[in-house]
Amino acid sequence: MKEDFLHYIWKFKKFGISKEHPNLKTTNGENLVILKTGEYLQLAGPDFFNAKIIIEEQKWAGNVEIHIKSSDWYLHNHERDDNYDSVILHVVWEHDAAVFRKNNTEIPVFELKNYVSKSILENYQSLMNPKSWIFCEKQVTEIDDFVLKNWQERLFFERLERKSIPIETLLQETNNDWEAVLFCLLAKNFGLNTNGEIFFNIAKNISFHIIRKESFEIQNLEALFFGFAGLLDEQKEDNYFKELKFRFFYLLQKYQIERKHINPVQFFKHRQDNFPTIRLAQLAQLYFQEKQLFSKIIGLNSTVAIYEIFNVSVAEYWKSHYQFDKESPKKRKPLTKSFIDLLIINTIVPVQFAYAKSQSKENFMDILAILNEVSPEKNATIDKFTSFGILPKNAFETQSLLQLKNEYCSKNRCLECSIGAELLKSN
Repeated sequence: MKEDFLHYIWKFKKFGISKEHPNLKTTNGENLVILKTGEYLQLAGPDFFNAKIIIEEQKWAGNVEIHIKSSDWYLHNHERDDNYDSVILHVVWEHDAAVFRKNNTEIPVFELKNYVSKSILENYQSLMNPKSWIFCEKQVTEIDDFVLKNWQERLFFERLERKSIPIETLLQETNNDWEAVLFCLLAKNFGLNTNGEIFFNIAKNISFHIIRKESFEIQNLEALFFGFAGLLDEQKEDNYFKELKFRFFYLLQKYQIERKHINPVQFFKHRQDNFPTIRLAQLAQLYFQEKQLFSKIIGLNSTVAIYEIFNVSVAEYWKSHYQFDKESPKKRKPLTKSFIDLLIINTIVPVQFAYAKSQSKENFMDILAILNEVSPEKNATIDKFTSFGILPKNAFETQSLLQLKNEYCSKNRCLECSIGAELLKSN
C-alpha cells in the first residue's frame, strides 16, 4: 500500500458504502458526507486543499491530509507545522492513533479500508506487481482506444512543453534571435547522441550574425565549423585543409572571436556517413543553400516542403572524402529521409511549438499534421512497446510512448496515468 494509491482513491471518490458499512462515518462513529474532496496541488503542506465535508450536520471547509496510518502524522512531524492546523479530516488506510491540533482538539479520521471494494484492491495489486519492464505490460492492450488516444495526445504535448523549456532559455541567451536558436538546435541534432553537445557548444560559440554574413561562402562556413570543432588544429598536406585553416584564422581576426575550449568531436563507433566531418559539412551546406531558414520552416505543416528544404548534401571536396587527407569513392552524401525525420521530431516541431507559444497562438493541429506524416521512430523503448502489442503508426505516437515510459512508467506514476487509472476501475 502506498500513499499515492490513497490519493487516487480520495481524489476520485473510489470508496463507498456496503452492507457492513451502510454510511460513511469517522472512526468516532460520526456521520460523514464528502461534498468536495479538494484540490490535489502536490505542494508543501496538506495533500488536498479547500475540501468541504459535513460531520454530524456541521459543515467544514479546509484541508485534508492522507496517510497509510494515523500515526504517520507524528512520523512526518506535522504536529510541529502550522500548515497542518487547517486540516479538517485525516484520511488514512488504517487508524492506529489519535491526532491532535496544537490547541489539543482531535482531528476527525476517515478510515478508508472499510469503504474500498475488493475489486479495486485486486486491480491495484495486479497493476503494481513487479513486471520485467513496466507494471501494465500484460494489460496495456486492453485499454479502450478512445482513452488511449486522448492520453497519447496529452503525453505528446507534455513532451513538447518539456522540450520548449531549453528553447526559451536559449532564446534569452540569443537576445530573442529565433534564427540563432534554430541554428543551435539544428547543430545539436546534426551531432546525434555522441557529438550533439559538442556541436551545440560550437554553434553557441559562433555568433549567428557571423553565420548570416558568411553564409554566401561555403568554405567560410566550413572553416568556422571545423575550426571550432578542433579539426583544423593539426598540420596536414591536404590543400583543402590548408585553405580552411587559413580562412578560419582570418575569420577569428576579422570578427575578434574568442576561441573557447570545446571537447574534441568523436569518430569512434560511427558509420562513415555519420562522421562529424560529414555532419558539419552538411550543416554548412544547409546554411549556404538556405537563407532565412527559420522564416521558411516556421509556418510549414507538411513534411513535403520540409524534405525539400533539407534536401542538401555536401560541398564537392566532401563527396570524395570522409576525413582530410583520405580520399574515398565519390558519393553525394545527402541528408537521408530518416535523418530529416529526426530533425523534424527533435528540432523543427519543438521550435514551431515554442514560437507559437511565444506569440500566444496555438498550432496544435499543424504540429499533429506534420508528425502524423513522419514514420515511427525505431529504438529500444519503442521495440518494447511493440512487443506488448502497441504498434505506433507515426512519430506522434512514438513520441507519446517515449513520454509515457520516461515520465510515468519509469517513475512509477501509474496512478497519475490514464492507463493506470483505467486498469484500476472496478469490473
